[in-house]
Amino acid sequence: MTRLMSRSGPQDGPAGPAPGGRRAGRRRAFRIRRLLVVLGSVVTAVAVAVGALFAWLWTDAPVSTVGKHRFDTPLAIPPLAESAVDKDGTRVFDLRMQAGQTEFRSGVKTPTWGFNGSYLGPTLRARRGERVRVRITNTLDEASSVHWHGMHLPARMDGGPHQPIAPGATWSPHWRVDQPAATLWYHPHPHGSTEQHVRRGLAGLFLLDDEHSARLPLPRRYGVDDLPVIVQDVRFDGARLDDDRRLLQNVGFLGDETMVNGTLRPYRTVRDELIRLRLLNASTARTYAFGFPDGRTLSLTATDGGLLERPVSLDRVQLSPGERAEIVVRMRAGERVMLRSFPQKNYGDSWQRRFGGGDDSFDVLELRAAQRLRSSPALPAVLARSALPVEKEAVRGRFFDLKRSGINGRKMDMGRVDETVTRGTTEVWTVRNSNGMPHNFHVHDVQFRVLEVNGSPPPPALGGPKDTVFVPHGTTMRLALRFSGPADPDTPYMYHCHLLYHEDEGMMGQFVVVDKGQRAGVPPAHTGHEPAEEGR
Repeated sequence: MTRLMSRSGPQDGPAGPAPGGRRAGRRRAFRIRRLLVVLGSVVTAVAVAVGALFAWLWTDAPVSTVGKHRFDTPLAIPPLAESAVDKDGTRVFDLRMQAGQTEFRSGVKTPTWGFNGSYLGPTLRARRGERVRVRITNTLDEASSVHWHGMHLPARMDGGPHQPIAPGATWSPHWRVDQPAATLWYHPHPHGSTEQHVRRGLAGLFLLDDEHSARLPLPRRYGVDDLPVIVQDVRFDGARLDDDRRLLQNVGFLGDETMVNGTLRPYRTVRDELIRLRLLNASTARTYAFGFPDGRTLSLTATDGGLLERPVSLDRVQLSPGERAEIVVRMRAGERVMLRSFPQKNYGDSWQRRFGGGDDSFDVLELRAAQRLRSSPALPAVLARSALPVEKEAVRGRFFDLKRSGINGRKMDMGRVDETVTRGTTEVWTVRNSNGMPHNFHVHDVQFRVLEVNGSPPPPALGGPKDTVFVPHGTTMRLALRFSGPADPDTPYMYHCHLLYHEDEGMMGQFVVVDKGQRAGVPPAHTGHEPAEEGR
């Protein structure tokens, strides 16, 4: 019995692992180790690939044309628009929106749009106090509009998205010019399509004159010592104008070279000691910092809405899309000097500068001085007396938070009035950008005063009348605006980011001007682009 029990004892205890089980466990452990090795290799390969892609994107992102091209094409000067004067004294212009082809490069015809031609438009010119009428006929195969950027005029004549011009239709806005001499411009403003229409070539200057500016000893011979400089960035895809945004370019389309007045690599021969450049940034997203490689002084004499109180000496002038500046440059006989756009230190952080265009640099326009130059009178020490609103006049304030998803958290709605202002009052608007990308801010109908930038007085370059201002990430600005009418509770003006890709996405709002005690009405129904009535 004892032997039987002792023999059966080991059978009741735990059995040792069978040889086959040990081998299976080892195989499983080996497969797991091998899987981990493979996964580690894949992760490493992906990390290396992502790192290489990022390194390529980072190093490939900056664009520079400095010293890379000969500037051997004469600068085109937009012609002054012809006009007639009606019996009632109204000056009448005619504009025709049309498609065509433009030979930017020898032998290559590029499909484009323009006013009264294949690309860009003529320069309209009128004097303060004149009544003007512009008859605009749309011969394109889609609706568009024409906005008078910087002009003080009734909302129904403003040419914003509520005044579309259908294919084959004519719109004839009319108003009395009631603002100082300035360099303004005109361009399309169809909701959702503005970037495309401007990029195709629909833009032109509108110059205003007045008695005061006519008495100043400033260069004033158009196309001679007073040069229009409409700057755009472009990129070509074969014969066509490319419109693709590159990876990580959240500001919108950025080209790889610039044009002036529709001229690639332009030069202009000048024959005067002082040359006035009317700079317009007509690009859809790119911001420029204009200056000269030798660091010569630029005399800033005017901003968006007209003359400064005094000339300001600078070596750089920064302009975001839609902004204008008038600078006077002193030339030396026989020299050649390049107007250049330089990298910008105030554009935002390194990521924004690299992928948003802030690190880019461009040769823009070569000025060639004749061997003998006509003498020019010295610039006046005082240019104008400021009529801009001041903070102590303000009756209320408003706040605008700039985000690509919408201003104050709301995308543009054609049927919604966002703000109601009272005619004859002054307000202070605080504009903030904490969105992680550059924006700017344009207000229709008014010229405002910049009161503060991040709590400090504005730099001298922002001391003049403005309708558009650059607002980089991390910037808060306070603006003083006066709303002098006329009142129209049913037809809104716009405020928006003038980086046109952002605008088209819905970074825009609407305000109406009303008389005291009046309420905002309802904007006209918007069902796309309705035919505009004559004189509407």
